[in-house]
Amino acid sequence: MEEPLDPILIQVTIPLPIGMIHAALLDPERLRHWLCDEATVEPRVGGGYALRWTGTPAFESQGTITHLTPDVDLGFGWQAPPPFVTLMNEPSPKTAVYVRLQESPEGIDVTLEHTGWGGSPPWEEARSWHFHFWDDRLQRLKDYLIRDAYG
Repeated sequence: MEEPLDPILIQVTIPLPIGMIHAALLDPERLRHWLCDEATVEPRVGGGYALRWTGTPAFESQGTITHLTPDVDLGFGWQAPPPFVTLMNEPSPKTAVYVRLQESPEGIDVTLEHTGWGGSPPWEEARSWHFHFWDDRLQRLKDYLIRDAYG
């Protein structure tokens, strides 16, 4: 049995109030500005966290919220895009995303952890794709919120 890969761990610091950042994780309109093309969110543990992308590759992640503490954290199940559907989503989603907000001297540290990776070469490819995806999206989150706050 191969050893599972380490979780993806990415952090960005955003110099804005924690409430603004947490709202950008839950509000479908705000999610469209940095994460996806469409979103449906039921902001409660057990609620849906559905994200849709219409670009290339077009895909949908029908997650369920697993953790939700106002101004602290958000966790949700993740469904991967093609070409990782068979590996990661069948027979059921195997990975999860957890975002934690924490005050720091420079602002709010936003830490994203994506867990549940297998240990084979196909998993390495999937993990690499997701690392770049999340790294890009967290930077988009920071840019969007700063632009929204300061114009």
